[in-house]
Amino acid sequence: MNTGNVPMKSEERISLLLRALYEQYGYAQYKMSKFEEYDLYVSNKDFLISDSVITFTDTNGKLMALKPDMTLSIVKNTKDAAGTLSKVYYDENVYRVSKGTHSFKEIKQVGLECIGDLDAYSLYEVLMLAAESLQSISGECVLDISHLGILSGVLESLGVSEDVQNDLLRCMGEKNPHELTAICKANAIQDEDIDLLKALISLYGTPKEVLPKLAALLQGKIDEALLKNFTEILEAFQGSPLQSMLRIDFSVVSDMHYYNGIVFKGFVKGIPDSVLSGGQYDKLLQKMNRKSGAIGFAVYLDLLERMEESSKDFDVDILLLYTEGTTLSNLRDAVARLSARGDRVMVQRAVPEKLRARQVMKLTNGEVELLEDNA
Repeated sequence: MNTGNVPMKSEERISLLLRALYEQYGYAQYKMSKFEEYDLYVSNKDFLISDSVITFTDTNGKLMALKPDMTLSIVKNTKDAAGTLSKVYYDENVYRVSKGTHSFKEIKQVGLECIGDLDAYSLYEVLMLAAESLQSISGECVLDISHLGILSGVLESLGVSEDVQNDLLRCMGEKNPHELTAICKANAIQDEDIDLLKALISLYGTPKEVLPKLAALLQGKIDEALLKNFTEILEAFQGSPLQSMLRIDFSVVSDMHYYNGIVFKGFVKGIPDSVLSGGQYDKLLQKMNRKSGAIGFAVYLDLLERMEESSKDFDVDILLLYTEGTTLSNLRDAVARLSARGDRVMVQRAVPEKLRARQVMKLTNGEVELLEDNA
């Protein structure tokens, strides 16, 4: 691919990496029109990140919308098929209020959906691809994971109204034990249950650290199958390079009218907001009279502009120097390793005049040595 002398933007490079990753696992690209009937969104507005939608009247009188979301359209255009899964990814523009600018914007969004007869492997695979997606953006990343089935089981055991449950869930999402305690006291919730909710708020760490504590806390409180399934999926990461980036965090919550299982958010260093968000949303399909289950996630490429701004002072991310006698295979392999996560790598035998490189490295006998770090 020839991009001339203009380096590809972060979001463009990452988009290509993500597409290749998803295709590697058999996900087919899903493409759709820019427009969708507004009724699809207005009837599921709580599912959207923003309920602000750009609308217009079509020539036939129908109220249409510039699509603010991909998931609803994909679900609408798939069918239930027993024993099988529909695995699709998308690389599309959506139209909504950007987290970065707080105004309407055309946003490039990449993500995937797995819809059908979900099992433990299906859930693991999507969670794994979410983690791999984060690492394609930055080596310094964390995937925070929760389980709404577990949380809803705990909340339902309290014997309070749905409105109170929603208020408690909000407090857990905000990590606000003080308001949570006040709501519990006002609704005559027992001290033992208050302590449990506060303990869930404070839990944070790797699956290896947290799962034993979680099992002890929840004994006799929820359906054991929920915790068993959650544990099985997270333990599948043992021995994987992705294991170290996973964190259990029950402050990761979503609307319980739509989500029912694992939910997660991804963060990378340098960006305060989550750049990836997803989860299991079987309840959305039930609301649309579907029998299938579903899980998916989206990567919000508009937020990566902040990463772009932090690195725009550099012409390249890595300047790789090599000496006469370096074998072509060693040079090829070094460039492949350095560029695998999306870094812009320039190969030279000497440092070009006025070139601004974030890092300068040297390849000697197949080993890469860091000479200079300007980050």
